Amino acid sequence: MSFEEMIEKDFKSSLKERNQTKVSTLRMLKAEIQNVRFEQGKTALTDDDIIKVIRRQIKQHQDSIEQFEKGRREDLVQKEKEELAILTGYMPRQLSHEELTAIINETISELGASGKKDMGKVIKSVMEKVKGKAEGKKISQIVSGILK
Repeated sequence: MSFEEMIEKDFKSSLKERNQTKVSTLRMLKAEIQNVRFEQGKTALTDDDIIKVIRRQIKQHQDSIEQFEKGRREDLVQKEKEELAILTGYMPRQLSHEELTAIINETISELGASGKKDMGKVIKSVMEKVKGKAEGKKISQIVSGILK
């Protein structure tokens, strides 16, 4: 079952359960998927494309939570956290720090990277290998710690 089919199935079951938070979150996600599909001129998106859309939505929710906390809007913070939890449930299992470090070290060896000047190549290659199983920020931190 593709991500899009799974999201549609969960959306329908949420409607039946009258779970308003999940319905609104998945409706927003489906709309964003439709927008991306339209922008790219495709009839269907791959699972990787949908993961990118979900990751973008997660990032937006994290930013919103941060802003609402600064504004002391606990009601909105709670709502955003609930929606974030729903979206996070669709992401692939994240790699542990050790697993990610091993992949990064392997990539550094493959590319023959030796310093800060090679960081971009290493990060790009690792991002392609992990495909949504690790955040770019975390990868960048580990790579910069290794390549000095």
